[in-house]
Amino acid sequence: MKLLSMIACLVAYLFLNRAALAAIRNLGESKQVAEVRIKYLEKTTSISMLVLFVFAICLVMGLGYSEVSLFLSSAFAVIGVALFAQWSILSNITASMVIFFGFPYRVGDRIKVTDADFDISGTLEEISLFHVLIRTDAQNLITYPNNLILQKPVFKLDNGNRTFPQKLFPPPPPAPRHSFKRGDSRHR
Repeated sequence: MKLLSMIACLVAYLFLNRAALAAIRNLGESKQVAEVRIKYLEKTTSISMLVLFVFAICLVMGLGYSEVSLFLSSAFAVIGVALFAQWSILSNITASMVIFFGFPYRVGDRIKVTDADFDISGTLEEISLFHVLIRTDAQNLITYPNNLILQKPVFKLDNGNRTFPQKLFPPPPPAPRHSFKRGDSRHR
């Protein structure tokens, strides 16, 4: 009975993994996403599916839920402590998945990320698992983290937009100056 259940889990894993990868590939091709980005997401999905498969096999082999959950919670605790200082890695990976499914810009687009301190504008050269690469007009390469590009407004130059705005919000107008005289009743 256990052998039959393990075979069923293996068949389900292979079917679900193949279906998920096909769906990602179809979505990526329909959105004209670069092949490298599709591969990144396929790899991440395959690893996640493998972890779920191992969990299911452990349950089928007779390991109780409490033993498996104890092992997984211990493993995640160690991994969590190890990655605590590197939380930005996890947020960049998560952001890369959001960028894959909903980012309105493609490789080759001219963009400007609003930043008060630096001019981050140029041609979007690559979108990877951890960062985007932006080539400036001076041919410098800017590496910008995925989690930050989702937090800031990004302008795209296209047919309607010919130049990047210099300031996102213009400074407020100066306050009107009132001249008060000594005998003026408003000057108290």
